[in-house]
Amino acid sequence: MQTRVIRTSVDLSAHPNLVVVLLGFRVRRLRRIGAMLGIGKGLRQIESNPPDGLLSSQQSFFALNHIGIRQYWRDLDSLEAFTRSEPHSRWWRDFLRDSGGAGFWHETV
Repeated sequence: MQTRVIRTSVDLSAHPNLVVVLLGFRVRRLRRIGAMLGIGKGLRQIESNPPDGLLSSQQSFFALNHIGIRQYWRDLDSLEAFTRSEPHSRWWRDFLRDSGGAGFWHETV
């Protein structure tokens, strides 16, 4: 007997300008575990009070020292507005001032 495959997909017609951002934070030195915990604190702030345009956000662990975040934004304008506003701009300035052996990457599709 053949098994029938049922395909489903999400209807994105309400979000024609959807932007998906993949982010990763990797600790290269044990002393930066605190920085990873700080990233988690910031992500919880975003989840409890989402900025305008953030539709969804999920976190995952790639490894014990590497976390990943996937975010769905309504459009590029709302994503860029968030990146230029507080608290994101402060987080980024602080990280650039002293990465302390941590690495951060992002991809946007």
